[in-house]
Amino acid sequence: MYIVMLGAPGSGKGTTAKILAKRTNLPHISTGDMFREQIKNETELGKLAQSYMEKGQLVPDSVTIDIVRDRLNQADTQNGVILDGFPRTAKQAEELDKILADQGKKIDLVPELQIPDEVIIERILNRVTCSNKDCGAIYNTKFKPSKVEGVCDVCGATLVNRVDDNEETIKERLNTYYKNAEEIITYYKQKGVLYPICPEDPTADDASEQAVNAILNH
Repeated sequence: MYIVMLGAPGSGKGTTAKILAKRTNLPHISTGDMFREQIKNETELGKLAQSYMEKGQLVPDSVTIDIVRDRLNQADTQNGVILDGFPRTAKQAEELDKILADQGKKIDLVPELQIPDEVIIERILNRVTCSNKDCGAIYNTKFKPSKVEGVCDVCGATLVNRVDDNEETIKERLNTYYKNAEEIITYYKQKGVLYPICPEDPTADDASEQAVNAILNH
């Protein structure tokens, strides 16, 4: 099954995608993961992507799409994938359809996590991340705290807040998402594969598991 995860920043999209990947044994592929893999392997695409990232610029569609094409040609993707962070525009969605069509595949399902803004804002304001970049575990001081306050359960490093996790910035990021997401939501809705999901209790510890169960039972 080929799945594209949609959801606003802080909706739990990444966490849901990771849990879904474990439950289905499908690879979870995020744009960031693809960039890092190409850069680590020092491929030409990786070097090109890095040249933009080092300047603080967005990687152009053409480069991103080529990296996605390369990743989807790898053996572990032949039975399906869970895409997280791509596509972000209708143009990218169209190119993704072409890549999959060349393999006789198609997007089967596009779950869209619909979480109230007030819940997202509270989630992000209480979010802390492991300062060890090799770990990167994420916690929430209210909804999902670490066992020892300020200390990562996984590696023992200090937990820190992101500089841009403040209410004004969060609201701006949400507004940007809703503005940009409208065309891709419409695109997949017209394709008949969009599946809106709102967990029964989005503030619960198991909100992501609720979303995963809804996807698997669809």
